[in-house]
Amino acid sequence: MRRQATRAVARGAARRRTRPPREVGEDLAAAVGERRAGAAERRLGDAARAFERERYGEVTRLLRSLADQAPAVAPVRELLGLALYRQGKWSDAIRHLEAYRTLSRAYDEHPVLADCHRALGHWPEVAALWEELRAASPGAEVVTEGRIVAAGALADQGEVRAAIRLLRKGAEPSRPKWFHLRLWYALADLYERAGDMPHARQLFARILARDASFADVVERLEALE
Repeated sequence: MRRQATRAVARGAARRRTRPPREVGEDLAAAVGERRAGAAERRLGDAARAFERERYGEVTRLLRSLADQAPAVAPVRELLGLALYRQGKWSDAIRHLEAYRTLSRAYDEHPVLADCHRALGHWPEVAALWEELRAASPGAEVVTEGRIVAAGALADQGEVRAAIRLLRKGAEPSRPKWFHLRLWYALADLYERAGDMPHARQLFARILARDASFADVVERLEALE
């Protein structure tokens, strides 16, 4: 249970629009033709709604053929990659998320892509993605997510102290947001693994004060009392 909760925090739920952005229709039309563009756009919309309902197998069924027909449409590759990630199909997810990364030149899925590589033990790839994300600094939320994944990869390699140092750099924001609770949880878990119970208790208590329903924080804190 504890390991599952830790992984759930380390791999946060991606949130997606239930409707494709307007410009996707033009991209789909260019890829599949004007006559088929409407059906393709509806399929992408259906897949987005299925993703919101956590029906990831349905997303895969809806988008596999569309990704073959429209390989240069970034939202198709992104959503399919995220659905495959949610199903633990790491290599397939990497293929589509790398395509999304190339097509969009965006950084928003770097943490998910890094987590796929982490699951496969591709440590250099995780480190490279983190450095790229850190240097670009596209926003606090995505950087925090990337930091959690990078620290998790260090811990997976037995470098728990290095993982703690990495998370501590983002652990004291002036105005904490919901994603900082995820970082605090990951850091508290690492402190406990390192035998630093006072710091672990302090962070679990900080989370509890803000959101008592967060993961298994109540049980984690009680176990340390």
